Amino acid sequence: MMRTTRRTVLATSLAAPAVVRHAFAQTRTVALGGSIPMTGPAAETGLNVLHGYQAAVKRINDEMGGVQAGGQTYRLELRLVDDASDPSRATTLIQRQVDEGVPFFLGSFGSNIVLPTCAITERARRPMVQAGGGSDQIFTQGRRFVFGMFPRATRQFDSVVAFFKRLDPQPRTFAIVYTNDPFSRFQALGAKTTLDAAGYQVSEPVQLPAVVTDVSTVLAQVRATRPDVLVANTHDEHSLLITRQMVSSDTNVKLAYFALGPQTAAYRDALGKYAEAVVTAAYWAPNAAYDCPYFGDARGFETFYTRNFQRPLAYHMASGAACVLAYAEAMKTAGGPDSAKVRDALAAMDFGCFYGRVKFTEHGDGDPQLMGPLVAQVQKGALEILHPERAATARPIWPAPEWSARG
Repeated sequence: MMRTTRRTVLATSLAAPAVVRHAFAQTRTVALGGSIPMTGPAAETGLNVLHGYQAAVKRINDEMGGVQAGGQTYRLELRLVDDASDPSRATTLIQRQVDEGVPFFLGSFGSNIVLPTCAITERARRPMVQAGGGSDQIFTQGRRFVFGMFPRATRQFDSVVAFFKRLDPQPRTFAIVYTNDPFSRFQALGAKTTLDAAGYQVSEPVQLPAVVTDVSTVLAQVRATRPDVLVANTHDEHSLLITRQMVSSDTNVKLAYFALGPQTAAYRDALGKYAEAVVTAAYWAPNAAYDCPYFGDARGFETFYTRNFQRPLAYHMASGAACVLAYAEAMKTAGGPDSAKVRDALAAMDFGCFYGRVKFTEHGDGDPQLMGPLVAQVQKGALEILHPERAATARPIWPAPEWSARG
């Protein structure tokens, strides 16, 4: 098994500053720079994305011989540094890499980090392909060099509402909570707008602090109003906290939806039986019917990943790997690693792979019809796909049992 430590990644990232150099005869190396949370509050998911980046680079370099573009072979070099989940540290590190001449960037995790760092790469006219930032602000300020593997936050709830419409009986009332950060705020706005348009009764979204330590007051309100569905647009660590406090306070709803958290094994392991029937979004599943010129299909990516890495597989690894594949395909179209030509190739991309169909809007976010999330539910400790029907692996548990009846 391949073991990747923080020390190893940092050593790779601090290699000689040459960006494109002769590695051996007729082969050049192209750097993919960037920062990622290897430590700090966002590290759990940041490390997932990092492992996805590593898996795709390993596959392309070690088993496919590199990227063939313009009659030349290019090996990809990950030059990623630990931003410690700190936007200020990340901006310093990315500016340093821009100054060193790094041509292409992979994104960090969290819109609060992607926003300031993509502003730096935009000024330098260097592409950034990322799977960690979905805030509308990333894609609505005229940037041309940043691309995201997800739709912007306000467009991410369309497929979830389509799932709610399939439930029998349909839910009627919804409550929304969100943390005070760009991604969660825009996602909550998108959820309310989409639910309102569908005719559901939706209370005014409740804002939580950016760092959540207690939600007892909010949960008391949920117990008083008894919505059918609680929608929590929160990050992994906050979703875990909220779920634990729902259990301890016996705050029951017919369905709890967390935008982030249940996708990770850490969430499911920490909660055990109390994770059962929680619903979430998942942007990829290994049983999805997607063909791929790099991994064969979605199951092929799972097989390659688990053969080479020990960290439990989550969709974040798939979205991270898809970022690297997008660069490889763009380099082929561009005929090499020219930043401007690769940017144009990314903007025009329509590429099918193990992750699905990669196609960006004119503003750089993922096409909401092609790259929107699957809806998944924790059942017997695993994530089962509920929607869309063509990808479903299980029927929904609806309504969910009360906390005291789980397990």
